[in-house]
Amino acid sequence: MDIVLITTVIASLFLLIGAAEPLASYLRLPYAVIIACLGILIGVAASFFLYTDLTDALNPVAEAILALPIRSNVFLYVFLPTLVFQVTLGLNLRRMADDWVPILVLAVVAVFVATFVVGYSLALVSTLTLSAALLVGAIVSTTDPSAVVSIFRSISAPRRLARIIEGESLLNDAAAIALAALFLEYVRAGAPDPSVGDALARFPVLLVGGVITGWIAARIAIWIMSLFARYELAVISVSIALPYLAYIVAEQSVGASGVIAVVIAAMTLQLTGPRRLPPPTWTNLREVWDLLAHWAGALIFILAALLVPRMLQSVQLRDLGLILVVVIAAIAARALILYLLLPLLTRLRLSPVVERPYRVAILWGGLRGAVTLSLALAVTESALVPVEIKRQVAILATGFTLFTLLVQGTTLRWVIGWLGLDKLSPLDNALYNQVIAVALQTVRADLARATESYDLTKETIRSEAKRFGERLDAVVKTADDATDIPDRDRITLGLIALASAERDVIVDRFRDRTISSALSERLLSDADALIEASRFNGRNGYNAAARRSLGFGRWLRLAVFLHNRLRFSKPLAHITATRFGLLLSQRLILRDLHGFIDGRIRRIHGRRVAELLHAMLDRRIEMVEQALEGLRLQFPGYAEEMERRIIRRTALRLEEREYDTLLEDGLIGEEVHSALTLDIGARRDRAEAAPLLDLALQKIELVRQFPLFSELDEPVLARLSRALKTRYVNVGETILRRETPARRVYFVASGAVELKAANQTWRLGRGEMFGQMGLLMRRPQRVEVTAIAPTTLLVLDEDRFLRLFKRSKVLQAAVLESARKRGIPAEQFSLKVATASERPAAAQDADAAS
Repeated sequence: MDIVLITTVIASLFLLIGAAEPLASYLRLPYAVIIACLGILIGVAASFFLYTDLTDALNPVAEAILALPIRSNVFLYVFLPTLVFQVTLGLNLRRMADDWVPILVLAVVAVFVATFVVGYSLALVSTLTLSAALLVGAIVSTTDPSAVVSIFRSISAPRRLARIIEGESLLNDAAAIALAALFLEYVRAGAPDPSVGDALARFPVLLVGGVITGWIAARIAIWIMSLFARYELAVISVSIALPYLAYIVAEQSVGASGVIAVVIAAMTLQLTGPRRLPPPTWTNLREVWDLLAHWAGALIFILAALLVPRMLQSVQLRDLGLILVVVIAAIAARALILYLLLPLLTRLRLSPVVERPYRVAILWGGLRGAVTLSLALAVTESALVPVEIKRQVAILATGFTLFTLLVQGTTLRWVIGWLGLDKLSPLDNALYNQVIAVALQTVRADLARATESYDLTKETIRSEAKRFGERLDAVVKTADDATDIPDRDRITLGLIALASAERDVIVDRFRDRTISSALSERLLSDADALIEASRFNGRNGYNAAARRSLGFGRWLRLAVFLHNRLRFSKPLAHITATRFGLLLSQRLILRDLHGFIDGRIRRIHGRRVAELLHAMLDRRIEMVEQALEGLRLQFPGYAEEMERRIIRRTALRLEEREYDTLLEDGLIGEEVHSALTLDIGARRDRAEAAPLLDLALQKIELVRQFPLFSELDEPVLARLSRALKTRYVNVGETILRRETPARRVYFVASGAVELKAANQTWRLGRGEMFGQMGLLMRRPQRVEVTAIAPTTLLVLDEDRFLRLFKRSKVLQAAVLESARKRGIPAEQFSLKVATASERPAAAQDADAAS
């Protein structure tokens, strides 16, 4: 085929891609529907002009279009990895990790339910064997990720709900492809009744193999990228190779799921890449992938739609009835998930509440697309599949895809409007009017100042000012006439706005390189959590999310175990260093938000709401300062190193900006500017590296600061620091319970705890201890101890504490003072302490050996 003709056809397809988006916006239809319709029209037109007697002038073009290499492997190996990789790269993984249970259940269970409901329905009413019917069910069970994402963004669905459905639509591709491949093997082998157990047993193997393959491929790619970090184009090139190699190795070499491998590779890159790559490189990499996915998504729909005329050319009247059966069965299967499984997950508190309008929108919005057509095409390409099964699979899959695109897709916006999901709530509508009134008042003042410098005629200025004033009066009247917003709702709206402003400040700080990519990802995730918590639970939700952002992460327990038991400290040092950076960045960001409250929120929601938000923000800043102070005390000198790092990065940013200004003003040339930029880049690489945290040295310094250990000499102090185990406790976590055996003593390194016994309550802070009373008096604990702040404890076992107690007068005095405060008679306590301190010779020998 003529290369000029092929190039012309491909260029024309890109013209269609460029025209599709504005056309979809104009017609108010999903983008995927427009792309698919254009592809079908091209396919029909090419077939018409090739076989018509009207003209032969367009035959070369028609032949070029119909001869395009449209094979199932083109979709699965060229386009699918790009789409899956980009969608995963854009997900908020830290927020999605909170919902992994419903995502995984929906992704796997929904595909299995759809496969078997559609399969058994077809087997009952058609001549297809059960294997072939289940093959059709697997092919039509997967929803199209790009269509689902666009639907939920168009109806402004709650973020957590959107995350769950997006994650489900992404992962169900893997489940559908695996099931389709399994049932295709049964059809090829001529097995009429497949084993359901085989289908269920094979999926975990595909999943685990895909996870391992994707993770290894991503780690190798990230290592290569870090070596090429200075060369942006090289880094982006490696990222483009990653999904394809992961997919091919998983499918061809490991025999696992290529989709799962690509998903895991993208997740690993998203979590690790921002820490290992320069911020501009990471930003440009994401932008390149957005463009590649846009092209791939459009081309896969157009090319798949070109297949429609070919796959429907042998359709018969009775096939239309079978298509209707597939449609009804698929919708019924999706309804089972939405109206039975989702409510069950909600009752188990694993999924958010899904309101009825949203469930209807999800039910009707399950569009199918290119993956379904490519799986059907794979069946028609197999020489071992009987001809009649090929024909029916192609017709049923294509017919059902057309129904979802041309019926569900075109009516989806009407359904959304009928459900009222495209309208503002009364509260949002009242806020909408009030925001316009406040904004126009600001615009009028700014406009008056701006027109003074334009030197326009006074008559024109007066005329436009009058017109603007009339509009402002009308808006103010509408806002005054609207339903008043209760203070509680104003506070909620103010908190959402405050958290959104915090997100904007984080982005600004990342762009000017005050904070790193890795820290910005974590901070943005925390800001999203604040927005979501405020939207659903108001002030209480905001405060709870703010406390969680200061708490210890889910991986801390494993890191502490590795540090305490195996003496492997690198993970704990990394987590602690990251926590330092997060707290320092939070303090920097939160202080900028007071101006936003005064400049924006006060004018929209009033003085009372603004003062309350100021107080809540002050409380957050105080909590950050307390947590930071605790880390300073626990790791002396390290916080200062982190602060110096921020200052150095800020100085580099200002220096770079100054050089850019000199270049723009023509005071230096390109050669000098390039040399200066290279020098800044080298110094920035050194400044980006976090200072090393030596946990062993820091623990010795921390123990030395305890007044209780002030009289110990250096060798004893060093042995004690090795014996003390570190424990990190979040707010509200119970450390000791009543009636538990007393076997350890706890020293508060940072934070605070609360002790409750009978009707008494004590609070202990840094430098104090608890647990010693039950241990020394040989009785179960009589108190319950709970953390009231993120707390770091140093834990000492019974034998070592008793040895220390016997030799330390300061510790003995502290224990006696604690007993006096709790009302324990000194004589009784002293007797039991003496008894507890007397230890057998065997124990002394064991101590000496240790």
